[in-house]
Amino acid sequence: VQVVESGGGLVQPGGSLRLSCAVSGFTFSTYAMRWYRQAPRKGREMVAHISSTGGTTIYADSVKGQFTISRDNAKKTVYLQMNSLKPEDTAVYYCNVVALNYWGQGTQVTVSS
Repeated sequence: VQVVESGGGLVQPGGSLRLSCAVSGFTFSTYAMRWYRQAPRKGREMVAHISSTGGTTIYADSVKGQFTISRDNAKKTVYLQMNSLKPEDTAVYYCNVVALNYWGQGTQVTVSS
């Protein structure tokens, strides 16, 4: 099983990034997926959830209206579109396979001028 995040980086406040999480080794289309983040000196926080079909999405209040989670089951990839980024969005972002509890290695997002 592999869960690999990408797309992080340094962005100015107000900017956008799109994170990707590519998976292999299991039947991606049957599992819900989540994005979490962990800021320095803070616990891990779930930011977005998407059902196996993509028909249901759930967001943390802190990112509602700002982040959008989506998935492409044919490509075995889940995405997190992040807009209007703020310094408080700085964190390592992780992809999680719900129910199997597989995690990626994380991708760093830094929002700074």
